[in-house]
Amino acid sequence: MAKFKIVIYKPVIPGNTGSIGRTCVALDLELILIGPYGFKIDDKSVRRAGLDYWKHVKLKEYKSWDDFLDTEKPNNEQLFFFSKLAEKSVFKAKFKKDSYLIFGSETTGLPNSFFIDYPECFFSLPMYSDKIRSLNLSNVATAVAYEAIRQSLQ
Repeated sequence: MAKFKIVIYKPVIPGNTGSIGRTCVALDLELILIGPYGFKIDDKSVRRAGLDYWKHVKLKEYKSWDDFLDTEKPNNEQLFFFSKLAEKSVFKAKFKKDSYLIFGSETTGLPNSFFIDYPECFFSLPMYSDKIRSLNLSNVATAVAYEAIRQSLQ
């Protein structure tokens, strides 16, 4: 099975990060956090959401986007950004081995510069009701991870 990586850019809600870490353990995925964070990584809220699984998270941390790029050296075909503002559905994405599934902060999303630098790499998870503004970050990350895995199994 392909080894996808979930990347959270400047997370601010510890419970979401803990829940995403738990998903990563369940799916044997790496979790990459790009700072700064809106919490301390050892916050009990992160551990509470991640339960006793947090110690099993394959975690990498980077101080900045540039630090991430310099160390991981991904090519654009490996980068999949997710935003409610993206026009292409996640179901149009063609995930590849070692793809990075990249999500932004719960409060600010991804920076506008990413939309300019990586316009072809943006996707959204469809929402068919006009009654909500957004979905919970950990729910979206989990749904996207399962879609990426589904594709890799075909």
